[in-house]
Amino acid sequence: MSGLAIGDVAERTGLAVSAIRFYEEHGIVRPLRNAGGHRRYDRADIRRLSFVMIAQRLGFPLARIAALLEELPDERRVTKADWTRLSTQFRGEIDARIAALERLRDRLDGCIGCGCLSLESCALHNPDDAQAKEGPGPRKLLDEDGQLPG
Repeated sequence: MSGLAIGDVAERTGLAVSAIRFYEEHGIVRPLRNAGGHRRYDRADIRRLSFVMIAQRLGFPLARIAALLEELPDERRVTKADWTRLSTQFRGEIDARIAALERLRDRLDGCIGCGCLSLESCALHNPDDAQAKEGPGPRKLLDEDGQLPG
């Protein structure tokens, strides 16, 4: 049986061995075991782990990342078409986060509809805290359900 040892995967990804085992527990990677019981990883696991690292750094929860990766096949090698399908699905979520970050960037130094009325511009954009009728929180940054889009 060939494949990469966990130390090789750790070296290539920059992850600690314990982190790779953590991701294994969450179904992100599914190494095979050789006759001696040692884990053996496919080179494709490096891509999975790299994807997880970037998505987590961008604030996506591990449960969502794992759900996306569940859609990749286990019974055969993952193809470019498989990754394209996953990325197409994930692209909408990324675009929504980008839009939310842009709104935050563009409005953070002005009124965000939080009800503080401490800035002069808030008195102009949210007089008498009119945004409160729409619900709590920074109404100009949240969607109609009171959530940050994305």
